Amino acid sequence: MIPRYSRPEMTAIWSPETKFRIWFEIEAHAADAMAELGVIPKDAAKTVWEKGKNATFDIARIDAIEAEVKHDVIAFLTHLSEIVGPEARYVHAGMTSSDVLDTCLNVQLARAADILLKDLDALLAALKRRALEHKMTPTIGRSHGIHAEPTTFGLKLAQAYAEFSRAKDRLIAARKDVATCAISGAVGTFAQVDPRVEEHVAKAMGLSVEPVSTQVIPRDRHAMFFAVLGVIASSAERLATEIRHLQRTEVLEAEEFFSEKQKGSSAMPHKRNPVLSENVTGLARVVRAYALPAMENVALWHERDISHSSVERMIGPDATVTLDFALHRLAGIIDKLIVYPATMQKNLDRLGGLVHSQRVMLALTQKGVAREDAYRLVQRNAMKVWNGEASDFQALLKADPDVTAKLSAKEIEEKFDLGYHLKHVDTVFRRVFGA
Repeated sequence: MIPRYSRPEMTAIWSPETKFRIWFEIEAHAADAMAELGVIPKDAAKTVWEKGKNATFDIARIDAIEAEVKHDVIAFLTHLSEIVGPEARYVHAGMTSSDVLDTCLNVQLARAADILLKDLDALLAALKRRALEHKMTPTIGRSHGIHAEPTTFGLKLAQAYAEFSRAKDRLIAARKDVATCAISGAVGTFAQVDPRVEEHVAKAMGLSVEPVSTQVIPRDRHAMFFAVLGVIASSAERLATEIRHLQRTEVLEAEEFFSEKQKGSSAMPHKRNPVLSENVTGLARVVRAYALPAMENVALWHERDISHSSVERMIGPDATVTLDFALHRLAGIIDKLIVYPATMQKNLDRLGGLVHSQRVMLALTQKGVAREDAYRLVQRNAMKVWNGEASDFQALLKADPDVTAKLSAKEIEEKFDLGYHLKHVDTVFRRVFGA
């Protein structure tokens, strides 16, 4: 985790303090359940809670113990025994390290997902507000980067809204899928710990019971979780890339907010660069890269190995922290995005009406002209404007006897109506935002 791209609420989830607190809660809840079942004395479980719930775990001490025993959970349990006293001998009865580690990881991922869902809500709110604001702001649609037909800037943002709505649904599903608990013992058979202990811990920690754990929770759950994060990052990059294109000097239909004292270049005082969108683009690449190692973690040896462990210690914090920062930044970009409707109109008119070529071609086919012939008639006039030989596509069509033999001047003019292209904007908005 790099401080530059981190936000406190998310990083706190992955701090040693939070991790050890979750470990304690798992152990203490398990002790409660064991006490109710008569496996350990009730007074022992009570003492664990009383002495541990407000304790400050000494991270340096735990690290020092781990340096000797070479085992992180044993190091924690040793330190916990120093806090709790003799009753600590009842802690972790029948459990294995993965019961603690895997359940803790899933608590952390679920909490991280909750923050990411709030990030998505903020981004969706910004997209909806700006989409409604520019619902009927005409702009040129582009395919292959080339002018195609008119659209609206609101439709561009509505598309992003729909995409991130799907992202939210996927993350909700991924959160549910990964939020499972395993307290099942050495190879998941419950030989040394009653399944009711697992049920109690799961309920207390806000998780569901893992139906079949070996010694670990199956990593297909985690693979899906990180894959979803990667897809969300890709959607963030798509929107950021669109903004970067729109801010190019030759286009300049929209640009990132530029504060009064901001500087765009150390060398050129005139520069206003899309640095925030570029930043989101770069961070998306990092998040996406973590999906593959998560998938490679699925194939473990037999009931368990720890080849996944080192991977997850890195990708858990880094993927969630990075995506949290990127989504928060993207929401801010959209919220403050400067939009230039006049430039959009100027660019829309730049090709002298060529953007209406399809309507003219279709009108000719409706008058009995074969499609290939209609295409040829329209294209030969369009290319004169494209090549700079003329500037008014409509005028060229009106002067072409092959065209006017089928279409009157008035009929040609009707095909250059911008409103025709926008007549179903309301339909799309209803689909995306509801009534």
